[in-house]
Amino acid sequence: MRHKPTFSLSTTHIIMLSFLCAIIIGSLLLSLPISSADGNSVPYIDALFTATTATCVTGLVTVTTASAWSVFGQIVILVLIQIGGLGIITVMSGLMILINRKMGIGDRLLIQDAFNLNTLSGLVVFIKKVLLGTFIIEGLGAIMYMLVFVPEFGIRGVWISIFNSISAFCNAGMDIIGENSLADYATNPIINATTSMLIILGGIGYIVWWDVIRVVGNGNRRRPFRQLTLHSKIAITSSLALIIIGGVAIFAIEYNNPLTLGGHGIFDKIQMALFQSVTTRTAGFAAIPQQNLTDAACVVSMLLMFIGGSPVGTAGGIKTVTLAVLIASAVATVKGKSEVTMFDRSISKSAVEKAAAVCTMSFGIMFASTVLLAAVHSASLIDILYETVSATATVGLSRGLTSSLNSLGKAIIIFTMYLGRVGPISLALAFSRKAKNNIIKNPTEDISIG
Repeated sequence: MRHKPTFSLSTTHIIMLSFLCAIIIGSLLLSLPISSADGNSVPYIDALFTATTATCVTGLVTVTTASAWSVFGQIVILVLIQIGGLGIITVMSGLMILINRKMGIGDRLLIQDAFNLNTLSGLVVFIKKVLLGTFIIEGLGAIMYMLVFVPEFGIRGVWISIFNSISAFCNAGMDIIGENSLADYATNPIINATTSMLIILGGIGYIVWWDVIRVVGNGNRRRPFRQLTLHSKIAITSSLALIIIGGVAIFAIEYNNPLTLGGHGIFDKIQMALFQSVTTRTAGFAAIPQQNLTDAACVVSMLLMFIGGSPVGTAGGIKTVTLAVLIASAVATVKGKSEVTMFDRSISKSAVEKAAAVCTMSFGIMFASTVLLAAVHSASLIDILYETVSATATVGLSRGLTSSLNSLGKAIIIFTMYLGRVGPISLALAFSRKAKNNIIKNPTEDISIG
């Protein structure tokens, strides 16, 4: 007796569809009159755009979050941000734990793939730690924000603080302060430090958290860095290097620009430059009007945006570890070495291939989006490129182009944000599966490279 083939979804399909479902449900809720600040339904394209940018934790907006949406609408947006930042698989797993539902092998495999873990053991504990750690950090961030926002806005400052803390940790870049994002607080050390730390902690990745805690908990203070896993070493050093290099570059380029850093004291210039370096790593809060940056600073910012944060965190981009592996591979090739090494450890061939594939896919999405947007919307090339890089890497910074997009332009950016969020993840998952061994292999032939 022949059995009919059963249709099953892979982890990649489940993740892509879960993001899509969240976006559609969110857009329908945001299109309701109750979600609008004035009681009139916003155009569906703007509701869809906002739901996408929130779920994909991007931050590009066609309407101002603070003035266009009611409290209900802002709550919907914040829920979408939290779901998008943690990942829908994490949220659903957390709900299963909350209602004491036992996880089956399928659920565990899904979590394992979603977080790219090497074992099925301890997954429930891992999810609990991720959720608990997230809420603790977001809570502490909200308290720090309240020191500034409550004296200024009164009781509304509590809601602003909670919204900003979750948005910053999830690297979403959306705020409900006003039209200028964080530009009015560009020289406020509390806002800068709190936002930067939330962005960094969210973007560094959960795996790094537990690894650092493990090393600290061991109590061995002798060379603690050497006790970290290779992944943590790469993520921490890459992130630190990018923040410093980006900050120094922005500081030097914009030092005398009267529209950005010029006119401020040396301390304020340093903190503003460092904040720009941090926020471009897929966070999207603007303390400096991006349209006032020089072309050179824009190029630096776009490079930082494209790289993004670290794996298994809330940030987007190709990821710091991806960049580090590609650089190490290039160095090994130039030196004629057959082995790619970092921190006295060998990098597997599959890791190098995965890094190349993720970078290639992200670049392809960005390139195609740039060409399409340039074809349907009239604007300077650097403004268009800034927009598409921001959307691909789910950053949210814009040079003022988003609000002026026509319907086709909005549709292109919506699609770009979605692909930018789920594309690299899906590709990484696809590569994490064991490749099939082909019995018949094609003949090998040398080609010229470079």
